[in-house]
Amino acid sequence: MKIITLTNETKQNLLENLLKRSTTDYGEYEKIVDSIIQNVKQNKEEAIFDYNLKFDKCTITKENFQVTQEEIEDAYKVLDKQFIEVMRRSAANIRTYHEKQKRNSWFDAKEDGTILGQKITPMQTVGVYVPGGKAAYPSTTLMNVIPAKVAGVPNIIMTTPAGSDGKVNPATLAAADIAGVDTIFKVGGAQAIAAMAYGTEIIPKVDKIVGPGNIYVALAKRAVYGHVSIDSIAGPSEILVLADESATPKYVATDLLSQAEHDELASAILITTSTELAEKVSIEIDKFVNVLERREIIQKSLDNYGYILVAPDMETAIEAANEIASEHLEILTKNPFDTMTKIKNAGAIFLGEYSSEPLGDYFAGPNHVLPTNGTAKFFSPLNVDDYIKKSSIISYSKEALEKVHNDIELFAQKEGLTAHANSIRVRFE
Repeated sequence: MKIITLTNETKQNLLENLLKRSTTDYGEYEKIVDSIIQNVKQNKEEAIFDYNLKFDKCTITKENFQVTQEEIEDAYKVLDKQFIEVMRRSAANIRTYHEKQKRNSWFDAKEDGTILGQKITPMQTVGVYVPGGKAAYPSTTLMNVIPAKVAGVPNIIMTTPAGSDGKVNPATLAAADIAGVDTIFKVGGAQAIAAMAYGTEIIPKVDKIVGPGNIYVALAKRAVYGHVSIDSIAGPSEILVLADESATPKYVATDLLSQAEHDELASAILITTSTELAEKVSIEIDKFVNVLERREIIQKSLDNYGYILVAPDMETAIEAANEIASEHLEILTKNPFDTMTKIKNAGAIFLGEYSSEPLGDYFAGPNHVLPTNGTAKFFSPLNVDDYIKKSSIISYSKEALEKVHNDIELFAQKEGLTAHANSIRVRFE
């Protein structure tokens, strides 16, 4: 892994290189996605079943479109019982963490008859997209569904592609059941997003779509945004480790590799004040890459988007970390809590050498759906607030309005909106 001295120039080059991971040539994909969306809007299940056969090589009909309770029970039978218990413990941790995020409606009443407040209402129907194919992501199922349940969403539907045998991955089904999904449909890709966004004969229209997917899913979510809400357009995974000489090289190396194995566009960065640590981490990475199963993906990720940056001091290192605004930030310094207070931009922050990033992916409780590509500067992790709506409450008595009606009328007149002014004035003529 390349070791570079951190300067303003090298930092700028790094930031520009990371931006290349965002695909800009969407033309070909966008046309395909748009045609899929229009077909599903017009032909509904007929189009969906054709796409299931074309893309997933499975025959789905109205009779087997929705996952049955029997299929869920069968999924539990084939799964390792220990893994099922691990998923349940993980779900409990996720639920406990997100319950602390719940908000309550509030009202502020004054003696003159003024009542102001905010009413919290959960969304009615949320759609969760879960990828299928070769990989299964039960952890992502838990992370997307449980905050919605905590928020009080009464209807959660899930779409996920079936295999060529017409069955959904059993781990995905078990995770959906543990999390509390109400209905599961066998459809993936852009066609699933279109179905949830516009509704079909069987799938209800949702208020919001959450969940990761491939380029077709991402573009479909972007296309339907505004008609429904979405969580975000997720980018490639990324990790930044901020370390001083006290860090253990082997731990740093393995944590960087844990994200590099996601895909060839994943980014793994170490910023350290110690040249000795940088050199030892590079050696450890080479050792591990040779023995890990996904070494080809890891190597391409490291070659293109892997960096070890040596900073002159911790202040410079922290400044760079804030500019990169990484999805995952590990702090391995002598006093990680003190360092953390100077961090402004990060999706999730892991403190100390026993808080490795996979802890957050699977078990600790905070959500692993995080802002990527520097968007941690203005976006937050998926949370309970993403599944609620806030309504303002305003109530004035005659006495309260009388005190301020001249102010309101003047404001309206200055904006040239005389009907606004008149609606207040008539109450005091």
